[in-house]
Amino acid sequence: MYRPFIFVVITLLVTACSEPPAADQGDAATNSTSAENKAGAYSPDADASTDNRIPITRKDDLPRHTYQLDVPATSLYEPEQREALLTLARALRTDIEGDLARYDIQDNNTLQGLYASLGNVALLEGRWQDYLDYLALRRDLESKEANRLTMGLVGEAIVRAQFGEAEDKRAEIARWLSNQVSKLPWETVSDNIKSAKGSSEIISRALVLGGIESRVEPILEQSGGEMSFDIAASLVGTSFTIDWYLDHASIVRDVFTDAIEANQREKVDIWAARKVNLTADTEAQPVTIAIWDSGVDISLFAKPDQLWRNAAEIADNGIDDDNNGFVDDVHGIAWSLDSDKETDLLYPIGTFPRDEAVMRRESKGLSDIGFAIDSEEASELRQKMATLQQADVKGFIESLNMYANYSHGTHVAGIALEGNPFARLLVTRITFGHTILPQEPTVARAKKNATALGETIAYLQANGVRAVNMSWGGSLRGIESALEANNAGGDPESRKALAREIYSIVETVFKQAIVDAPEILFIVAAGNSDNDVKFDEFYPSSYDMPNVVTVGAVDEEGKETSFTSLGKVDLYANGFEVESYVPGGVRMAYNGTSMASPQVLNLAAKLLALNPELTTQELRTLLIDGADQVDLGQRKIRLMNPQASLALLDGGAE
Repeated sequence: MYRPFIFVVITLLVTACSEPPAADQGDAATNSTSAENKAGAYSPDADASTDNRIPITRKDDLPRHTYQLDVPATSLYEPEQREALLTLARALRTDIEGDLARYDIQDNNTLQGLYASLGNVALLEGRWQDYLDYLALRRDLESKEANRLTMGLVGEAIVRAQFGEAEDKRAEIARWLSNQVSKLPWETVSDNIKSAKGSSEIISRALVLGGIESRVEPILEQSGGEMSFDIAASLVGTSFTIDWYLDHASIVRDVFTDAIEANQREKVDIWAARKVNLTADTEAQPVTIAIWDSGVDISLFAKPDQLWRNAAEIADNGIDDDNNGFVDDVHGIAWSLDSDKETDLLYPIGTFPRDEAVMRRESKGLSDIGFAIDSEEASELRQKMATLQQADVKGFIESLNMYANYSHGTHVAGIALEGNPFARLLVTRITFGHTILPQEPTVARAKKNATALGETIAYLQANGVRAVNMSWGGSLRGIESALEANNAGGDPESRKALAREIYSIVETVFKQAIVDAPEILFIVAAGNSDNDVKFDEFYPSSYDMPNVVTVGAVDEEGKETSFTSLGKVDLYANGFEVESYVPGGVRMAYNGTSMASPQVLNLAAKLLALNPELTTQELRTLLIDGADQVDLGQRKIRLMNPQASLALLDGGAE
């Protein structure tokens, strides 16, 4: 169960099926202590003061709750099914309040999610002040300044309009929202505002319900209407989108468009001055690096002679000439979705459901919308989304997922190889799923996946790879969710146990293989879930090992992105609007820790080319000690600095 850590191309569509990203994220609200609030909203203070709660230090230790729904999920938002939605919401509230009273949950992101769900229930029940109080609790837990300032922005505008006496509620919402946005520090919140504007331009009732129809309905049909806490919380959260956001999306679009236009400026690119490029006449030696990803269009890197070559293998003869277990592995190896060996280093284009050029334009359009760029492709996509029917949502999202997977590895490779004629690229293709409903995890499949992971690392060792980029990962909860999606694993506790077994099979082999390859530096993307990867148990980004570097994403100005995950991050690099190649040679900008991680590989490869004698530990030290330490208040982060790392290398040489 692996997924790439790319953000812009698919996230806007996927998250539009619940709460729009940043659209229900807002600026500071006062925390009322009115009698009405004390009577309605849950407060953790009394429970915390007793100090008898059970500590929760990892997500897997949270209790499992299930809910029964006897009507189609898409019907919950019709007036005649309001009581069914309220019944679900109240059951959710009871469980959350019980868990908060019983457990000391030691993860701020998890607590934020619980308070967000309680806020959604409050909105459904018309408890406006309670919603604001839960919003205040969420903000108090937020460590990222941009996210704190833009958390609940639209939701608060809508709620405050309900308090007032203004007859024109829409005008009041627009006035309050515009006033609040004007007070925000634009240099801090601009990326979030642009993303929220993009969501407001493409979201529709058909998109939201189509997402539920393709993502939730099949699960409920298989389970007889039983669902997990995560699905129930998502359905309750969608009520905000249906009840409030859709009717006010045009206000969001107009207010945020005005803010973007009023604050237009060129961002200060801190990375240009730090950049290090090697040229053909630099005194350096070739270095073998690997891109372990969704496949690479190697034709883009053949002419500049940046490909590693297995001299003992003959291309395209269907024979394992060197008897190493892989056929035709001239420039690397490939694995199918089922972890079977294949020979294509780029995902086979013949499996595309629609024309590649069309999907590329749609992906670029979605990316441009997220960046607030008014391109021809963005205009085309807006028109398409305006007419998208509910029944067509599944195929549309899955085709975009497939293109994102198809282009991901090439984009990553282009970043890693830039400015380094001495880099020799070895490709190891992993195949990601693209369907909304994931493949069913099984013990047998986990064993095959683990074998493939171990064999891949052994292959990298055998062929002299010094550093490898992995812009992907998986999680324990992801496995459990996939089991539920396939109605597999039995009751919730049995499913939890099976998920742990499957996770452990893969992780045991994966970790040991990394330990047994100390000569390789494993550079991994942190993830795009804005979560604590240790608490949630993500692999490999949570691995704290001497030959692993976990990379988070900042933007071109060095400001932390809203999406980058936390918990175990060694370095930060630019992961916002990063341009690189997609298959065929077209250049596009993508977002994600997927784009930040290969920039660290880029620097590592240059350091190794300049000094091939560096040990893995010396290389890791150069990367980290050369970074700039930035104090964010609650946390300190390290920004990659190629110039400084190079200076340390030169100093060491002297």
